[in-house]
Amino acid sequence: MTTAVPRLGSVVLDCPDPRALADFYARLLDWPAGESDDDSWATIEGPAGAMIEFQRAADYRPPTWPDPEVLQMFHLDLRVDDLEAAHGRALALGAKLLDQHRTFRVYADPAGHPFCLCQV
Repeated sequence: MTTAVPRLGSVVLDCPDPRALADFYARLLDWPAGESDDDSWATIEGPAGAMIEFQRAADYRPPTWPDPEVLQMFHLDLRVDDLEAAHGRALALGAKLLDQHRTFRVYADPAGHPFCLCQV
């Protein structure tokens, strides 16, 4: 049966280097390495068909959270069992710590997008 109700296909992030950012998130999430036909787009796919895609933006400017000069507009909340272990993993892969709280921490990925590690 067909329906007019949309289904989420993927989340797409603008960035200066799609392959590099896809590799960062594939390693962070322990998903298979992404595929890319060219330098303008990359895709990674995880469990149950969840996908994150990355597209090259020629004049990309990263968000400046928490400074409102360039708004974040969007961020990923990633759930973790061990916040300290996940913190070390994120930093080792190239994330930058922006802020921390008792149950979650805010980071910037290598292209500057904010994301949170949230303890379950």
